Amino acid sequence: MPRGLAGNDLGHPAVLVTGALLVDALLRPFRQPSSRIAWVVVLLAFPGVGAVAYLLIGRASIGRRRMRRLTEIEQSLPAISSEPAAAEKAIENVPDRYAAMFRLGRSVNGFDPVGGNSGRLMADSNAAIARMVEDIDAAEHHVHLSFYIWLTDNNGLSVVEALKRAASRGVRCRALADDLGSRQMIRSKHWKDMQDAGVRLGRALRMHNPLLQPLAGRIDLRNHRKILVIDNRITYCGSQN
Repeated sequence: MPRGLAGNDLGHPAVLVTGALLVDALLRPFRQPSSRIAWVVVLLAFPGVGAVAYLLIGRASIGRRRMRRLTEIEQSLPAISSEPAAAEKAIENVPDRYAAMFRLGRSVNGFDPVGGNSGRLMADSNAAIARMVEDIDAAEHHVHLSFYIWLTDNNGLSVVEALKRAASRGVRCRALADDLGSRQMIRSKHWKDMQDAGVRLGRALRMHNPLLQPLAGRIDLRNHRKILVIDNRITYCGSQN
C-alpha cells in the first residue's frame, strides 16, 4: 500500500492506480518473472514515481491504434510458402556452424532458407552508401527504404538525390524514416523535395506532445530497421556504425 495511506483509504485514486498497475505488471504477457518482481517492488516502494516510471517505460506498447493497423497489414499480406524439399536441401547446404542461426531465424519469422543468394560485407559506411547510391541509380522497378537515423549530411543527402533521380525516371520509390531518429531529415527541406520529386514518404512512430505520448505508446520504442530493397533483387541491411 502506498505510504501515507491508511487502511480506510483503499478507494483513494492513488491506491486504485497502483493496484491496476500491479495487476498489469503481473499479468502482462511475454514478461520475464524477474521483471515482474522488479516492477512490483518499484510500484510498492515508490507509489507516485513508480507509477509514472511504469507508464513511461514499463509497458512495451506502441499503442492500440498502431497495433490494430499492424495486425490489419499483416493479415493482408500473402501467406509465406516454400517447397519443403527445397527448404531442406537449402539448409543441408548451410555449414554446420551457421545452421543453428538459420533455424533460429526461421523460428522467428517463418522464412525457410533459400539458395542462390550471396552476401558481402562493405568495408565501411562510406563504401556502403556509395554502393547503395549506385544500385538505386540502376533500379528499374522499385526502391524500398527504411532507416532509423537519416541525417542531412553528405551520405544522407547522397541517398536523397539518388531517390529523387530514380523517382524522376518512373521507379517506384518508398522511404520510411523513424520520426525520432530521423527528425533532422524529416524537418528539413530535403524531405519535401523528395516528396515533390515523387518519392512516397512515411514517418514511423510519429512523435506527439511529450505529456500525451504515453497515451499513444512508449517514446523509446522506435523503428530501428536499416533496410534497402531494390527490384526484389538487392538488399542492404544492418547498421552503418
